[in-house]
Amino acid sequence: MLNILSTGSNYIFMIMCAIYAVSCFTVFLPSTEEQQIKRMNRQERFMFIFHFICYGVLFLKTFDVQILALYVAQAVFFKLLIFIYEHIYADCSRIMMNHICFLLLIGFVMLTRLDFEDAVKQFIIVAVCSFVVLLVPIFVAKAYWLKRLRWIYGLIGLLVLSSVFVIGTSKNGSTNWVSLGGFAFQPSEFVKIAFIFFLAAMLEKPGSFKRIFVTALFSGCHVMVLILENDLGGALLYFVVFIFLCYSATGRGIYVLGGLSAGVLAGRIAYILFPHVQTRFDAWIDPWSIIEGRGYQITQSLFAIGTGSWFGMGLTQGSPSDIPVVQSDFIFSAIAEEFGVFFAICLILIYLGVFVHFLQIAMDVKDRFYKLVAYGFSICFIFQVFLCIGGVTKFIPSTGVTLPLISAGGSSAASTLIIFAIMQGIFMIAYKEEEGVEEDEQTSESGQEETGSR
Repeated sequence: MLNILSTGSNYIFMIMCAIYAVSCFTVFLPSTEEQQIKRMNRQERFMFIFHFICYGVLFLKTFDVQILALYVAQAVFFKLLIFIYEHIYADCSRIMMNHICFLLLIGFVMLTRLDFEDAVKQFIIVAVCSFVVLLVPIFVAKAYWLKRLRWIYGLIGLLVLSSVFVIGTSKNGSTNWVSLGGFAFQPSEFVKIAFIFFLAAMLEKPGSFKRIFVTALFSGCHVMVLILENDLGGALLYFVVFIFLCYSATGRGIYVLGGLSAGVLAGRIAYILFPHVQTRFDAWIDPWSIIEGRGYQITQSLFAIGTGSWFGMGLTQGSPSDIPVVQSDFIFSAIAEEFGVFFAICLILIYLGVFVHFLQIAMDVKDRFYKLVAYGFSICFIFQVFLCIGGVTKFIPSTGVTLPLISAGGSSAASTLIIFAIMQGIFMIAYKEEEGVEEDEQTSESGQEETGSR
């Protein structure tokens, strides 16, 4: 009976996720405020229905009351978070809030399915961080002096990033963790925020080649530290953000071509010098010949995706635990196995919807510093999604990057929530700028009417 319920519910999940994914783009169509509110409310209803059915299936699998308690706590949290944002920040982006909640609840469902303790830990971290960052949007909207701290961002970021060489610990082959008072976190997840602020502040004004060179040199130091930590995903993420922000700030394609050439050369050198790079590259080229060793993780990931096929095995019906590190780096494979490839494609579309919304904010805001910050976070967000999904599907070598807001990992979840909060602040700045333009136009029109009447 549970198998039938689990498999049958998958069709409901696919339909709901498909409608939600389509609505991620239809919200950008010209419409009245009433129509937009209806779309947002429909998205919210889909989220809570999806959440309810998933936890219903998980409860029927074990009849564990703790699962029901976790579900209730999450439902209250999501409703309270939406309520607070709607009443404290009346001019915030409701679309962004819906996306945050939907991606988080997918992560909570999968983590509860994979490891209940991880799910509880992730929920506590997300809940605490979500309420802590409530002040970030208003801070960003008010603190216009942020653009003056250009070297402070770079120096503090590089110092924090390098702290792992003194007080760092190793995990999964990378020395990019710091443990303090029983809490472990990845400095690189938070430094990437300061790194983007550094780039935006340095590139805000059209600068000379000297400024670009100094910025590139400082950015290279960040990337080199990450390479020495064996954090290849982080190094690639920082590098790509730098290249695209240089292009956004200058409009010169030579920086993209030069960056790509440098990236290819650096990749070749890294393959020669670092054994762990060779391991991941070899596992990407032909994992089947080394399936019992280095290729085991990626082959299990491909098996899971293939087993799930288009419509999925059904929640709790797959074997995602066969994939090493499935809770963090390879959670997309678990989603594809149990919810199906069609659902996974819709999930990718939701991520693209977030990316498009970020880009729209970047285009709407007039302040050049915040425009570059928004562009930087847009690239950072979507490229992290690409690295994660590309790695688990063997499209690119695995880089050990998490799936934003879904994978287990307190550092990743916290830094992503901070990024969304900053984007909310930039959205509010753009909204106020638009209101100011409209007021100026109305004042100008009224002045012309008075002059004409005289």
